[in-house]
Amino acid sequence: MEQEQMIFSVSEANNFIKTLLDQVPQLQEIYVRGEISNYKLYPSGHHYFTLKDESGAMRCVMFKGQATHLRFRPENGMKVIAFGRISVFPRDGAYQLYCSELSPEGVGDLHVAFEQLKEKLYKEGLFDSSHKKPLPKYPQRIAIVTSSAGAAVHDMIRILRARYPLAKVILLPVRVQGVEAPPEIVGALRYANKWKVADVIITGRGGGSIEDLWAFNDERVARAIYDSEIPVISAVGHEPDVTIADFVADARASTPSNAAEIAVPDQRELRRRFALLESRMTQSETVRLQYQRKRWQELSRKRVMLDPMAFIADKRMLLDYTQTRLSAFAQQQTSARRQRFGSLCASLDALSPLKVLSRGYAMARDEHGAVVKTAADVEIGGIIDVVLGRGSLRCRVENRNLEDRDDGKNV
Repeated sequence: MEQEQMIFSVSEANNFIKTLLDQVPQLQEIYVRGEISNYKLYPSGHHYFTLKDESGAMRCVMFKGQATHLRFRPENGMKVIAFGRISVFPRDGAYQLYCSELSPEGVGDLHVAFEQLKEKLYKEGLFDSSHKKPLPKYPQRIAIVTSSAGAAVHDMIRILRARYPLAKVILLPVRVQGVEAPPEIVGALRYANKWKVADVIITGRGGGSIEDLWAFNDERVARAIYDSEIPVISAVGHEPDVTIADFVADARASTPSNAAEIAVPDQRELRRRFALLESRMTQSETVRLQYQRKRWQELSRKRVMLDPMAFIADKRMLLDYTQTRLSAFAQQQTSARRQRFGSLCASLDALSPLKVLSRGYAMARDEHGAVVKTAADVEIGGIIDVVLGRGSLRCRVENRNLEDRDDGKNV
């Protein structure tokens, strides 16, 4: 009797293949090298992409739980090494790599994450020098955002007290390492700005590996530094160490100790400058006093100082001289005007009608006092006054001759 052939449904076949693959140990912990393509990040937080090489391709998925541990952002064309297990998704019947770890090939994931965030913030303008605020020359309060247990904070406090003891140092203790560090640093920066606790802020920590310094490569910390209204000095690690906070901060210090030196002036330098200013002021005042003394001596030898009344005497003499000149000028003007007045009077007298009358002529006026110029101006029987050289006559007109020739018989 022939054995009956088993018939599978599609789902049963897919599940059967999935069971077979899941039982292969080599496929449960496998590293796969390839280039990312068709990368997609879904709203659910799951990452879907394809790994390919010169001759093949493999579908991959990284669920949200594993993706939260990524320290960089996958991009198309990036060469990576993926770790996970290979299995079948029964619904599609296609096998794929369920990725639990992903790292850039040849470069650490932290380095890639650093460069990606640096490029992103640079394009947004967070590194522009136009946004950087000047540090106060003489801060009264200095806030330090760092760990209270590290050696860095003690070095900074020691240097601040030695250089500028007038400033008040306020410590805002935070963690500077681990997943809790970024939110604590952000909270301290926001607290300092909200309550205006300081004139300048120093944030940072001592040296360490890139993992140790990673809190200061966090995007949240970078944006909190950028948003700070109080100038921020970044002091992370040693001279070769560079973090995102260094690029965003208003000033970058090579070490925490150097940050303390940048934040405040040196009292010894201030004392030296004050001494120099005092010397210059003393010298300037000495020169000024010498000049004033010389000026006083010159003034004391002047005539006005030796004989104060001499000035008044000179003015009196000048007044007498001026008065004499004014009197002579007035007499001269009066005499000239008298002569001219006499000349004008003689001219008027020569032209006076009375002068003419004195030579035997007469002037007739009518009843209204108007001068009679022609015989036609008076009617027969009219009354006229004849003015002579001495006295006058009132006459009645009995006759008149209208012709120009007058023989004297018609009056």
